[in-house]
Amino acid sequence: MAVQLEEVARREFQLPDMMLQSGQWLRNAVLVYETFGTLNEQKDNAILVCHALTGDSHAGSTSGNPGWWDGLIGPGKALDTDRYFMICANVLGGCSGSSGPASVNPADGKPYGMRFPVVTIRDMVQAQYYLVKSFGIDRLFSVIGGSMGGMQVYEWAVSYPQMMETYIPIATCTRFSSMGIAFNNVMKQAILNDPDWHNGDYYGRSFPEKGLNLARRLGMITYRSFELYEERFGLSMVSSDDPYAMESQFQVEQYLSYQGSKLVKRFDANSYLYLLKSMDLHDISRGRAPYESVLEQIEAKSLMIGIDSDFLFPASEMVGTYELLKAKEKSVEYREIRSVYGHDGFLIEFEIMNEWVGGFLEKNR
Repeated sequence: MAVQLEEVARREFQLPDMMLQSGQWLRNAVLVYETFGTLNEQKDNAILVCHALTGDSHAGSTSGNPGWWDGLIGPGKALDTDRYFMICANVLGGCSGSSGPASVNPADGKPYGMRFPVVTIRDMVQAQYYLVKSFGIDRLFSVIGGSMGGMQVYEWAVSYPQMMETYIPIATCTRFSSMGIAFNNVMKQAILNDPDWHNGDYYGRSFPEKGLNLARRLGMITYRSFELYEERFGLSMVSSDDPYAMESQFQVEQYLSYQGSKLVKRFDANSYLYLLKSMDLHDISRGRAPYESVLEQIEAKSLMIGIDSDFLFPASEMVGTYELLKAKEKSVEYREIRSVYGHDGFLIEFEIMNEWVGGFLEKNR
């Protein structure tokens, strides 16, 4: 008999007081999470889904409200809600319900702003661990995620090696690159130099919309590929524009403007800063043993998926990690998506991901 849980439920979980990787304490924090599917009586069919930078807990769909990983979650899909029980939580530092810089500090009743402690990928995973244990789950069937979500997957594999049967990192890394940190620096500076940022204390007054908009535009350049931009936009101008007018726009410029404007309507600028910082600090060996020794701690079986056109998380990085794990006789497989969509392929190339992820989970049931 299955443990009956609402198929799609958005709930709030009160975290215990947590010592963060920085040594600071985080108290009275919460995680907002959603579940998809039903936890079975043995509690061995749970899969933790980890979201990327601007994602949230709504990975699967509800009536009239599609999730960001709808193509993978649902009946008959790789993350089959008729077989598995998916949990997805908005990360610490986020702005979709979980505690972050926009949350109210109970000490003074004001938003934390930049007083919120720096949160790392490891801290996010620790919080998720408490959430998973609250279901009475001793061992996850899998942990899966792409991009920043994949960073969490790798951290899970190291922090709680006996807590999962399998793990599936997609378009990600075990430690962030200097190039990635460089891109993040420019995005952060766009926000920090917006006059409306006010050192993070902008709540209740003007929002640093221009800075966040610009940061998102840069991010979108790194998420797609040269080939896609050429194929989709080429050198086309916005039809009504005089090409010799200084204010005229190419279609690719209009696209970036649209993407920036869309994000500022749903995301907090301080959260963006905090989550970029968490990515910058991501390194599974930080504060532990040497890197290769840390890889030895991993016990679960893995399917690693790279994307051939990924500029932000080059497939070669994933291949390097795969080869190191293989040399240590770990149970690991590697697949590479051929895609024109670049890094964002993990949010788009559902046909091949359903085949690979679904097949991997099926053979390890």
